[in-house]
Amino acid sequence: MDISILGLDFKKMNTPFPLLRAKVSSQEWRETSLAIAELHGRLVTLWATQTSTNRFLVSVVFSAGDLGLILLELPLNSHTETYPELSSLFPCAKRMQRTVWDLMGIRANGAEDNRPWLNHGTWPENYFPLLKNNSGDEMVADPQNDEYPFVQVEGEGVHEIAVGPVHAGVIEPGHFRFSVVGEKTLRLEERLGYAHKGVDKKFEEFSASEGHRLAGRISGDSTVSYAWAYCMAVESAWGWKVPARALWLRALLLERERIANHLGDLGSLGNDAGFGFGLTQFMRLKEDWLRVSKDIFNHRFMMDCILPGGVNIDIEDEDCQVLLNQCQFVQEQVQILRGIYDDHAGLQDRFLFAGTVSLDVALELGLTGLAGRASGVLEDARVIGATCPYTEIEVNIAGSTGGDVAAR
Repeated sequence: MDISILGLDFKKMNTPFPLLRAKVSSQEWRETSLAIAELHGRLVTLWATQTSTNRFLVSVVFSAGDLGLILLELPLNSHTETYPELSSLFPCAKRMQRTVWDLMGIRANGAEDNRPWLNHGTWPENYFPLLKNNSGDEMVADPQNDEYPFVQVEGEGVHEIAVGPVHAGVIEPGHFRFSVVGEKTLRLEERLGYAHKGVDKKFEEFSASEGHRLAGRISGDSTVSYAWAYCMAVESAWGWKVPARALWLRALLLERERIANHLGDLGSLGNDAGFGFGLTQFMRLKEDWLRVSKDIFNHRFMMDCILPGGVNIDIEDEDCQVLLNQCQFVQEQVQILRGIYDDHAGLQDRFLFAGTVSLDVALELGLTGLAGRASGVLEDARVIGATCPYTEIEVNIAGSTGGDVAAR
């Protein structure tokens, strides 16, 4: 992508990854977003903040190929001003825009969907918890005001199935409406956001050097990735250089976290298709994996191992051998289980050609991670825009073009 065609005065920020930043007007916000969309850039995130001078800033970050990340900031005089909506260009912006309204009271001008996203009757309709003059103590649950119009599907034989938000498991709450005819699902509409914990306000109670502990508790099975992201932001702001050994240890922790989650998901895939054997075998491997993490890093999920400036753990040579032996064993076991999955007709009947997402749809929706790569969007943050030590590791991007459950 040629940055000159965007026509803005970008400043290069001092971060571990390429980041270009520009303050824009409402017109520039929309025109630049349109240009990035036409060049197949991807929206990463959108949020709003209240400044120390009681002005407001709506920010959006795009991933723009070789250019890295592009940050646009749109100043507003008050939270009653609006900003140009982006969901018509980037569908994933829809929920982000609804979140900005729920938390800050700033509306996206022209947005089609203005339903609440995080406010499930937890706070009054015109109360915005992230405004500086609000403490959060004013929230009063009022479920009677919790109106949420689901899209109705009508026609002969249509049956609507409501599920959640409370589920019989450890998954986070969510309410789902399935509109089905027989076994064919015509529409699924989900209402999420129930897991909003008010973390944004809680961070104000922590110093910058302590915030990693809260960041690492936002999502327990992703504590390493959340804590590392927080520490990277702090270290960039303070201009700190992290020792090379600490970066390699962070990567080791992150890879162990990633593999633990993959093992659990592979088991759940089997279980969701009625193959309990797959769940028990993969969960056995995951449990052994977590126990070794506990023995070496003092915590099953390696919580609080990463802190600003580095890590608070180290490993010895014998620990390295234990980790290597386990990796080799798990690799062998996973290959055996993969063969069982591939040869199981019932599983393959539910995996192949189920929930297929084409490359065009994946790009339009801005799919990332496993879902994106399974549809041919070959993006991996360990390769594209990689930071140290991944710049020194030859990571092969796992990908497919099938776009179905089997590919994912």
